[in-house]
Amino acid sequence: MSLVQRVLFTWLFTLLLLIMLVLKLDEKAPWNWFLIFIPVWIFDTSFLVILIIKMAGQWKSGYGPCSSSQNVKRKAWHLITMLLKLAFCLALCAKLEQFTEIKLVFVFFPLWTLLTGEMIVLGYNIFYV
Repeated sequence: MSLVQRVLFTWLFTLLLLIMLVLKLDEKAPWNWFLIFIPVWIFDTSFLVILIIKMAGQWKSGYGPCSSSQNVKRKAWHLITMLLKLAFCLALCAKLEQFTEIKLVFVFFPLWTLLTGEMIVLGYNIFYV
């Protein structure tokens, strides 16, 4: 998939999410919050599938010089970030639908962990690479 297609794909799903979110917040659509986040689920699922395929391809024997440990660590970190984002979205939807009486601190904990990890990665890339 070329860069233009990836950017278009991202903008399309962001636009769909924003349209559905506005309809829900204006009370024009009586949809479930899990349905509102369908563009996010589709986007994340496609990204996870591509990431897992690339990681599996690198672990094959004789893949080549691109299978360095740094590249595998980066892809593993991408996988962890996607799982943390998924956990945050699921907890947020469950809180908004009032399925459970979970405190907001626990809802936002995966997001805070994700952002802290990203700040550490950014600091490492700025000062050590």
